[in-house]
Amino acid sequence: MKATKTSEYILQYGLIILGSVLFAAGFQFFLYPNSIIVGGVSGIAMIINYLTQLPVGVMTIVLNIPLFIIAWKHFGTKFIIASLVGMLLSSVFVDLFALISYSPTSDMLLACIIGGAVKGLGLGIIYYAGATTGGTDIIAKFVRLRFPYLNFGTVILLTDAVIILAFAAIFKKVEAAMYAVIAMFVVSKVVDLVLYGIDNSSVCYIISEKSEQLVSDITDRLHRGVTILEGEGAYSHQNKQVLLCVVKRTQIAEIRKMIRNIDENAFFIVTDAKNVFGKGFGDLSDNK
Repeated sequence: MKATKTSEYILQYGLIILGSVLFAAGFQFFLYPNSIIVGGVSGIAMIINYLTQLPVGVMTIVLNIPLFIIAWKHFGTKFIIASLVGMLLSSVFVDLFALISYSPTSDMLLACIIGGAVKGLGLGIIYYAGATTGGTDIIAKFVRLRFPYLNFGTVILLTDAVIILAFAAIFKKVEAAMYAVIAMFVVSKVVDLVLYGIDNSSVCYIISEKSEQLVSDITDRLHRGVTILEGEGAYSHQNKQVLLCVVKRTQIAEIRKMIRNIDENAFFIVTDAKNVFGKGFGDLSDNK
């Protein structure tokens, strides 16, 4: 048991180190040299750097200190320690990479795409390891304690937007701020890719007069579970069965063909499901 715990910690902090290196590389080699502002506390540190020449990494640590002190009382110790390590390492690597003073491209669009992808990959790995880089992630957690109905991503997006607008207003770099929006989009997509993978699941709703045959084929051929919901037609008031099943996105074409062959008059609805836990999907015990 102790050996297992040790290996888990080694893996977790190994991932945090890797993620911090990638985060810093995306920022320092692509975004910062091309004046592409980033969101969060790093963005505020970047603005201070442009005004005072103080190192971005050092300012990121200084700005995060009060956030971590307050957060320590509200969130789990394990999460705070892991996030503290992630914040410190990413900030240290940012300043270390600044000593190299190198950027592979001066094309702002290319810098947005590659820099955003590398930074997003680093952030995604850090998040997957059960940590953060501090900053707006912690602020968003505090906001959601007060307003739990607000989406976590929405809170971060709003805070990042304020920082980008402030950068554009202070330095009169409207074009750079526009590029920053592209970088933010790339970062968010890559983070989702790391956390949820390419093959997101889909929820299927099927309304058919031949539900028994459909259930049999879906369970036997696709090896997916089906839940039968009882429904009623609003116009006809006839009882209907609604089949609910969750499948991999790659199986949508197959299940559509299956439904067409069995009942051409069936009603088939597909929606995306970003998080699915249970047999054949994610592990309920995995809290990453």
